Amino acid sequence: MVEATEDVASRCDVLRCSVRTQRNVVTSELNMAPKKEQDSGLVYSTEHGRMCPACKNPAVKCVCRRKEAVARVDGVVRIERETKGRKGKGVTIVTGIPLDQDALLRLAKELKKKCGAGGTVKEGAIEIQGDHRQLLLDDLRKKGYTVKISGG
Repeated sequence: MVEATEDVASRCDVLRCSVRTQRNVVTSELNMAPKKEQDSGLVYSTEHGRMCPACKNPAVKCVCRRKEAVARVDGVVRIERETKGRKGKGVTIVTGIPLDQDALLRLAKELKKKCGAGGTVKEGAIEIQGDHRQLLLDDLRKKGYTVKISGG
């Protein structure tokens, strides 16, 4: 009876070993897959936040955005108030600023601080929460821009 138990135990060891070997082979075959199949296309990381799908960097340090051309402008910065799609909440939108994406982000940060409100940069336009048209008009004129208030 003891011999039978030892025989079964040795068979189990052999089976475990072969399963481990098969797992290693499968794992190594997966590691040999082409690079395109291995990329999971990371979109969000808890460490860095939103990731750029093109350059695989955090969105804040994305090198793709730097290649974007400056938006076509006519030399006039326009400030308008918009409430569409915001459940009646007003947003001040500044468009036509002839800056690249990084400089636009810095300017938006400065303007948001000046207004004491939140906001964002979307498609080359600065959006600041609330109605701050007159304050932004004065501040942008001091910076040397030709500014006009558009809309109603």
